[in-house]
Amino acid sequence: MSGAVRVRDMVEADCEAVAEVRVRGWRFAYDGLIPAWYLRAMTVEADAATRRQHFARDGALHTHLVAERAGTVVGWACHGPNRDGSATGDGELYALYARPDQLSTGVGRALMDETVARATAEGYPALRLWVVRDNVRARRFYERAGFVPDGAEEPWHVAGVTVPEVRYVRRLAA
Repeated sequence: MSGAVRVRDMVEADCEAVAEVRVRGWRFAYDGLIPAWYLRAMTVEADAATRRQHFARDGALHTHLVAERAGTVVGWACHGPNRDGSATGDGELYALYARPDQLSTGVGRALMDETVARATAEGYPALRLWVVRDNVRARRFYERAGFVPDGAEEPWHVAGVTVPEVRYVRRLAA
């Protein structure tokens, strides 16, 4: 699939396509980092139901974006207020996924550029994110996008396994 990447606001009708991006993205990104049985058990149908619930509940508080190429959803990003409870007023990039066959084609960059532009326009002084410590590909992507680790690390418990995550931050233009 080739052509220009178009980023737009997600609508509820995108939930199934976003779920497909997420499930394929998880299986690719977390292969060898979280239990294989957990990744195999993920389904687009179950994730789409979760996406619909999140979208309906959090739609006004969070910004959901999709990336399309040739009319097909090939990526998804979501950001909103920082969840760590601090009073910094920072935003948080909760998720950014591209279909594995779309990696290194500009999908992630287009989503990141629009996320940063929106978070800046929304008045966040910085954007934070958490990434699996051993997800080297994702860490390189975020570093190329101007994020730096700030020293925070937390355990993420998934499928009975503890997976360390590190926090990154990027200051935004005033």
